[in-house]
Amino acid sequence: MRISARLVATLALACCVLPGCRVLKPVAHQPGPYTPVPQGVAREHEKVILPDYVIEPPDVLTIQAVNLMPKQPYRLRPLDTLQIEANGLPDESSLGGAPGILGREYTIGIDGTLVLGLGFDTSKEEYRPLVIAGMTIPEAQQAVRERLAETAREPKVWVTLTSIATRQDVAGEHLVCMDGTVNLGVYGRVRVVGMTIEQAKSAIEASLASQFENPEVAVDVYGYNSKVFYVVTQGAGLGDQLIQFPITGNETALDAISQVQGLSGTSSTRMWIARPGKNDCGGDQLLAIDWPGITQRGDITTNYQLMPGDRVFIAEDKLIAFDTQLAKVISPIERMFGVTLLGTQTAQRIKFFNQNNGNNGFGGGF
Repeated sequence: MRISARLVATLALACCVLPGCRVLKPVAHQPGPYTPVPQGVAREHEKVILPDYVIEPPDVLTIQAVNLMPKQPYRLRPLDTLQIEANGLPDESSLGGAPGILGREYTIGIDGTLVLGLGFDTSKEEYRPLVIAGMTIPEAQQAVRERLAETAREPKVWVTLTSIATRQDVAGEHLVCMDGTVNLGVYGRVRVVGMTIEQAKSAIEASLASQFENPEVAVDVYGYNSKVFYVVTQGAGLGDQLIQFPITGNETALDAISQVQGLSGTSSTRMWIARPGKNDCGGDQLLAIDWPGITQRGDITTNYQLMPGDRVFIAEDKLIAFDTQLAKVISPIERMFGVTLLGTQTAQRIKFFNQNNGNNGFGGGF
């Protein structure tokens, strides 16, 4: 008995003394699977700039038209707007200006005609508005000059195109479709998958060059939807939880776990980052995360910067997982015995009820 007491006391003293200062420096016993960590892995204070963004479905691009001038010669269309100025007209033909001067904006009608007003739409005593749809600007200017010359002597005319009604605006947000193209409406589709922003800008301008003179557009990414990282929480036998987050190039392991509001009641502090591809030794890239070290000591050694496609895996609490598995095995048995017990009790009550009814009957002799 004395030897046993001394042995227990010695073991207890050793358990208190051997850890030493480690009691004040908590660490995870198994922060994650141990694999070699490549040199130069980005961490919280050693972040790297991600390479040029490569466009993929379902990203959303913003396209702004900087310079989209129609290819010359432009043919006028209905609802286009013209600025027409003329002088040398009769004094009674002035419109809101000096006598003998005409200057205002005109819209080509849906039928392609131009109504000048002030009596200029009558030719040879018949109402004949000018039909200018399909003409170029010089041709329309000559047609207006000839009409005014029927009333005025040697009029001078200037025609300017101020707006194009039928031109579709390419500005706005454009979704990169499953086939890797953006739809520019009447100007067709442009393939931008696998391109950087600068390359997509050049491709869109090259596509618009068939209809515009030296087109220039501004392109940027509005929705970064194709580059993401994942947080996988093991569910301790109740099903894993998977959440996807868009990546901005600045997230770390601590940021990822903050996105899911920390650890759940079924999670342990054992976690790691699974990165697609092979490490230097030809194995999987698994970066173990020391959760107590990051949160309790501010140790940034394992607070790795996340890359597109990373999986932050949070392992389950083994005791809770064992309890869940045990409950799955015991629960059907309990349910079966419960049903059996209920049936037995019901049968006994029915038998007891029948016996009481038989004793309280009116049969028997005196």
